Amino acid sequence: MKLMFSILFHLLLYCAAQAAGVHILSGTDVTTDGVIETELDSTVSLVCQNDSIYNPQDGEELVWLRNGEVVSLKDENKKVRSSVCVTPIIHEDNGAIFTCHLSTNTTVTASVTLNVTYPPQLSGSEDVSVEEEAELVLLCDIWANPPVSSVSWTLNGSEVDLLAGGFTVTTDGFTSTLSANKAEKEFHEGTYQCLANSPKYGEKKKLFHVTLTGKTIKFPLYPMITGLVVVCLTAILAIASRWKRIVKCCTK
Repeated sequence: MKLMFSILFHLLLYCAAQAAGVHILSGTDVTTDGVIETELDSTVSLVCQNDSIYNPQDGEELVWLRNGEVVSLKDENKKVRSSVCVTPIIHEDNGAIFTCHLSTNTTVTASVTLNVTYPPQLSGSEDVSVEEEAELVLLCDIWANPPVSSVSWTLNGSEVDLLAGGFTVTTDGFTSTLSANKAEKEFHEGTYQCLANSPKYGEKKKLFHVTLTGKTIKFPLYPMITGLVVVCLTAILAIASRWKRIVKCCTK
């Protein structure tokens, strides 16, 4: 008899544990590992459902956290079903973790993570003017999620010849930089194209129309002014030190 009561008691505990819980609903598909994929400038609505078997009037409330920080909610948005809306989606929302739990039991919880996708910001064209023998630097914004799979540079429709033009290409995951220490009209003037391949958004490109201008002789204005000031002060001091002699000569 005692054994039967013990089994019945544990079954009741088990059922209560299964019934007391929360889960998160979203208008956007949620993967099995709790990830919601969305895009920049879109809207994500999340709803936390209290599955507790207890009467929702007993004061049980729902709490939302974003990356561990409590989200402010109105009182009427804390019972049984609680919703939060993230709009518009921005870069900083990528990887954000939204968690919902019971106010009286933080172990009864559910979480989702936002995966914000966006293409590299490449479009249109840019006019670039560079003096001959000056440094040429072209910057290509390749920041994207998922990351771009490849980046290439062309000059007048052909792949950039790094050796012939003395070019250097560096890429850090955010920017691809094409540079040359001394720009020469023969090798560096023309139309450049930066082409990035995104596994989600396809090809994105930007054009640079580079024009080389004649080298100008830069007048050293500040050093000249400094020199003139020094000369004038020296002359004034020299005249002041000989002023008495000059006065005597003039009065004779």
